[in-house]
Amino acid sequence: MYILEQIQNSFANFIKTKFNLPHDIQLPINLELNIDRPRAQFGDLNSNVAMLLAKQLKQSPQAIAQLIIAEYQAPNEIEKIEFVAPGFINITLNKTVFVKLIHEIEQLKTGFFKPSHLKAQQYSIEFVSVNPTGPMHLGHGRGAIIGDVLGNVLKFNGHQVTKEFYINDAGNQINKLGLSLKIRCQQILGINIELPEAAYHGEYLRELAQSCIADYGPTVIEKPDSFFAYYGKEKLLDAIKHTLRDYGVEFDVWFSEKTLHDSQAITQVLAQLKLNNYTYEKDQATWFKSTDFGDDKDRVVCKSDGELTYVAADIAYLKNKVDRGAEHLIMVLGQDHHSYATRLQGLKQALGLTDLPLDIIIYQLVSMQASGEAVRMSKRAGNIVTLCGVIETVGKDVARFFYLNRKADSQLEFNLDLALSKTEDNPVYYIQYALVRIRSILRKAQTLTPVINFDLSNAEYISEPEYLVLKKILQLKNILAAIEHTQHTHLLAHYSLELAKLFHAYYGQHKVLDPEQPEISGARLLVLEQLENTLELTLKLMSLDTPESM
Repeated sequence: MYILEQIQNSFANFIKTKFNLPHDIQLPINLELNIDRPRAQFGDLNSNVAMLLAKQLKQSPQAIAQLIIAEYQAPNEIEKIEFVAPGFINITLNKTVFVKLIHEIEQLKTGFFKPSHLKAQQYSIEFVSVNPTGPMHLGHGRGAIIGDVLGNVLKFNGHQVTKEFYINDAGNQINKLGLSLKIRCQQILGINIELPEAAYHGEYLRELAQSCIADYGPTVIEKPDSFFAYYGKEKLLDAIKHTLRDYGVEFDVWFSEKTLHDSQAITQVLAQLKLNNYTYEKDQATWFKSTDFGDDKDRVVCKSDGELTYVAADIAYLKNKVDRGAEHLIMVLGQDHHSYATRLQGLKQALGLTDLPLDIIIYQLVSMQASGEAVRMSKRAGNIVTLCGVIETVGKDVARFFYLNRKADSQLEFNLDLALSKTEDNPVYYIQYALVRIRSILRKAQTLTPVINFDLSNAEYISEPEYLVLKKILQLKNILAAIEHTQHTHLLAHYSLELAKLFHAYYGQHKVLDPEQPEISGARLLVLEQLENTLELTLKLMSLDTPESM
């Protein structure tokens, strides 16, 4: 348990004992770090517990805060406790706390940021899962980065994580792909035939048709429709995999929907639902009682002609994940899947998996702006801004960060001009430049005469400017815990940018390399080393590069 956790526990235990609160109370008795400069002048930690208790105790926040300050037997590490209206308790720590923090961070390395107490779980995170009927478009990049970074953080925290892509390779959309591809091949070979309105019209199908003819010759059009469906699916799935690799996303499992249809998995799970009275027959079709679980209508699982629907496969797939050991399910879905999310929760309950956590992250639309104007996109017309094109244009790192840098439930406008900028206005270059600059300073210290060496003994020479940096470093531990519990992955992007800004401000105000004050310089280099390691960790968790030079 690190030093601030000890202080936190001491404070929380006093509050619970003093006011006779149950130990399992949900009241957040937290000591928050004062990290920004305006708040830091009031102390290092603050608590609003007096305001939270006011209604329950029927006393003013000021009276409660003053009682706490008067009777709390503060640990030696606390220098001062004060009341600030309307009901905040501010705590100033003494220097020993920050010296101990440096020692703890240096000794534990990245382990310092892991949860102190963890009940490890097996997470299954499904994300992207686009139909292999076309290239990944602009919006798919958002779901990919949310799922990927969330998986990285959960794995770092100590959980077992399976990142999973569900391949929708069964059903009408694959048949439609095959028909569309065959017609494109026929057109290229001079046959006068038009694509149906409902077919896929994207330019990518012309390129795919040319590849198909090159592979099999002009007699390819004599092959059955099933051949074109399979050929198109495999080629487009390979392209999706290639795009995701370029994007820095690797999946542990690529799960084929077709395998559920080819096995008895769907039949068995539908039999289970029927046995539990969650299905019924109507109009010669089989229906799942989805409205029993809050859906707006019941859903067909087997059509009158015997064809199984997506819902039927979804039920079997959900059970399959659990059978493979998943203890906590997470799905990342686009904004047009709200009703699907409700349906999934119902399916989970119908299968008797009421205790299984199922978190569904819905992300909003993505638009692109270039030269001050919106970039228009129409899938039907074939005008698709592809994710592959975005990555090729701005690079992996910039694409990932720009997609990550907004809360999932907020619409995201991808500013292409800013993404292409090589200046400090571009947050990715700003963060990476901070890392490069820190590393340059650390190297330069070894080239001076005399060389400025440093080790943990220099921690005794830190002062208030370094306290702020150390508190910001410490905040990463809370950020990673928050991401695990809220799935708000944008917090990591925001934190990395704030950390870079704090470094640039600190370096602009304080001379780090001063041969005439080797002890102070050593202390500042020691803090910069911790800052370097923390920035590097955040970049790695976002799967961004950690350059040595720029």
